[in-house]
Amino acid sequence: MNRNYSASSIGLFLACAIGTTAAQAAGPTAGYKIDPEYTRASPDGTTAVEQYAKIDADGGYLWQFWARHQDKLTLLEPEQADYAAGFRFTNDSQWLVRMQKTGAGYASLYLYHLGPRGFVAATRRPLSDLAWAYFKSLPDSRKVRRPTFHIEANLVKGTDENYRWMGVTWPDSRYLVVSLSGDAFSKGHQIRSLRGWHCRYDLQKGTFDVPPDFADNNAKAIAPDPE
Repeated sequence: MNRNYSASSIGLFLACAIGTTAAQAAGPTAGYKIDPEYTRASPDGTTAVEQYAKIDADGGYLWQFWARHQDKLTLLEPEQADYAAGFRFTNDSQWLVRMQKTGAGYASLYLYHLGPRGFVAATRRPLSDLAWAYFKSLPDSRKVRRPTFHIEANLVKGTDENYRWMGVTWPDSRYLVVSLSGDAFSKGHQIRSLRGWHCRYDLQKGTFDVPPDFADNNAKAIAPDPE
């Protein structure tokens, strides 16, 4: 074996090992303290989501969210001002959804997936942004006044039992159901122009669709309010 190659390989191995150790030792920055009330465990018990807060110079709260999986601790970006988050795992404990309030009447969704480095972002953009983009690509979006404020994306309950309560028989941990709502102005009045419109996200394909089972709910979600 070439000695130069061997030495370089050993050096690279040591650098990677040190880098890995440093990454595993990473954690909340100075000033952040855990709030145990918000800690959530995965169904298989191998992961705990921990939420840490600190008070900023203006007296407000800043939050960091960390997933502790075996010997890995990963930051679930982005950080958030003011609000803690809700978290739900899929039944197989491989996917994690963050339900994030971002303001009065505003909510976003973030999706994470378990990989070799622990839980990391599964999509380049927030899952909620992708869901809204999908809605706007459909004819339903042209039947309502476009929501311009109080924009909410929520995760419909049921990840722990694959949405059996909805009467479906989907494969285990394959889909997420997202609900979209938003307000608009009509004739000078604030109205709820979209009320819990549902779509389904395929975790394996990374695509959205609207199953026929959602037809009744979505018809009501886009029905105009009486003027």
